[in-house]
Amino acid sequence: MKKYELIQALIEAGAVSVIRAENKAQGLKIVEAVRAGGITAIEITMTVPHADEIIRELSEVFGADVLLGAGTVLDAETARACILAGAQYIVGPSFDEGCAHLCNRYAVPYIPGVMTPQEAVRALEFGADILKLFPAELFGPKIISAFKGPLPQGTYMPTGGITAENAAEWIKAGAAVLGIGGALTKGAKTGDFESVTRTARQLKEAVTAARRI
Repeated sequence: MKKYELIQALIEAGAVSVIRAENKAQGLKIVEAVRAGGITAIEITMTVPHADEIIRELSEVFGADVLLGAGTVLDAETARACILAGAQYIVGPSFDEGCAHLCNRYAVPYIPGVMTPQEAVRALEFGADILKLFPAELFGPKIISAFKGPLPQGTYMPTGGITAENAAEWIKAGAAVLGIGGALTKGAKTGDFESVTRTARQLKEAVTAARRI
């Protein structure tokens, strides 16, 4: 999939499931549960033990059935390892110049975290494809219009505090795609993967409905 096609596919997906797990086995079960609920954009964070192995296995098992990315990527070395393992896009909690250069070199979408206009402008100057507004829960949906005023050219993915209940508000406020983690996967902590699937389905339905308005 070409870079521009992947960016469009992420936006069309509506939500990226940010997966943090205690181990590889749990991580794989969460991915299965999320997919069953209709969310196919998956971000495996580097805080998960053996995250690169999970990315490689998911890439081999699911192939084009998922949009597979690596999250919490802090440096170019980690980004390169993730890309080699099969990550199709790279997400960071903050902007890193080395990551931007590397992702541009290999035509891989880079989604850095920003929370000020200055950070957003710098990320755009280095070719960031989507801007991750993080931590979004500190500001609420109005932060989207606050950024879009001076920076309408940006494509925004709020992450942090997103739930199935407030997803529609974020979409209506102008979010292109949502990053959702704990609110989606919390059931996995007690082995309740069915609740993960239900929440994923509710989130997907909320995003779809909001986009029709």
